[in-house]
Amino acid sequence: MKATPLSILPLSSIVRSLAITSISSSTLLLPPSLYIMAKLAHTNLPILSPDTNPVLQHFLKRTFYRQFCAGENSSEVHKTASNLRSLGFSGVILAYAKEVVLSESQHASLESCGESSAAEQCIREEIIPWANGTMETVKMTRPGDFVALKFTGAGSQALFDLSQETGPSEALREAIDGICSLAEARGVKLLFDAEQAAVQKGIDRWTLQYMQRYNCKTPGHATVYGTYQAYLKATPKVLAGHMKAAREGGFTLGVKLVRGAYLGSDPRHLIHDTKADTDRAYDGIAESLCRRSYGPILQAVDSEKKFPEVNVVLAGHNIHSVRKVKALRQQQKERGEQQIELVYAQLQGMADEVSCELVQAGLSEKREKAELDAPKVYKYLVWGTTGECMKYLLRRAQENKDAVQRTRDGRDAMANELWRRMRQTVGLGA
Repeated sequence: MKATPLSILPLSSIVRSLAITSISSSTLLLPPSLYIMAKLAHTNLPILSPDTNPVLQHFLKRTFYRQFCAGENSSEVHKTASNLRSLGFSGVILAYAKEVVLSESQHASLESCGESSAAEQCIREEIIPWANGTMETVKMTRPGDFVALKFTGAGSQALFDLSQETGPSEALREAIDGICSLAEARGVKLLFDAEQAAVQKGIDRWTLQYMQRYNCKTPGHATVYGTYQAYLKATPKVLAGHMKAAREGGFTLGVKLVRGAYLGSDPRHLIHDTKADTDRAYDGIAESLCRRSYGPILQAVDSEKKFPEVNVVLAGHNIHSVRKVKALRQQQKERGEQQIELVYAQLQGMADEVSCELVQAGLSEKREKAELDAPKVYKYLVWGTTGECMKYLLRRAQENKDAVQRTRDGRDAMANELWRRMRQTVGLGA
């Protein structure tokens, strides 16, 4: 009998996922859970910090942290990544957890560190630790893996420069150059993550600059990827503008396509009015990228409609969107059409039913029929101390709140898999 997709996961992962998705999909349990996590993520009190409260750290490390994060050090990260590869995943997308999410008042009060001792303090206490953490992240990965980085993790000067849409400060520019050079030398790809709208235009500007520098060396190969959030109404136009720049500049455009992760902090008028609108935008952009042709969603910004070279990370938890792209690529392979370089990605601890279906398909197609399209599947992991990961864990919890049906689907999938294993144990069938 054919194995179910989730059969590749260990029992401990099934039980933990079932418990967490049950909380996330409960109208009774989720609100107080979010309140508590928000307090822990933004606390200045030692007793509420997982890094200084051993009891709190013990509980979180073995529940939410283990579900969504890779580890606190190189040894733990390597163990997590090795376990994923042993299940059939092609590799990992690894990120250092340090990040900043601003309120409107914080954004309005941003100031440059200037050239005084304050600037030296910014470099010493913010930029250098972020750079060292990101460099360490690159060193933890293997060739072919990805490293995701958040510029806001570099601190107040980075936040100010991004909000003003200027270039990075000299110290930060040197840090980013060092990260890019190390990644390029190790055969690792960099994903410049999207962040909240207050700084996203600045991130887009920096991303293009680094793509122009690092994605022109090997035709058809991208080292630097930008992240495009389909829930933003402006995304198709922004992406089309970047495609024009790639075509004219002769570099490969790296595209990480996501639905969006800042629904709780981005201004509502910037976001599509309905989930169906977001789904249409995501699917329309994904189809255009795969077909290498503009369409009703992703439209050319000028009369020259020639597509540039693109590499894509299709990051998504919606099984319908994933299956559409997989079917399209299978048709292209059967017709002998040229395909773009594309990998699938889901967050660690989320949408395992989607990831495992792709992994299982890839393993069986490699084994049985070489003419079938074997998907490459990656898991997005963050690493850092439990305290450093709290803002990330809070966003994951908020994302589950905003995608209740998907979370319930995940809960039901885990419950069915657990029930199947129980029946199998007592001899009642697979």
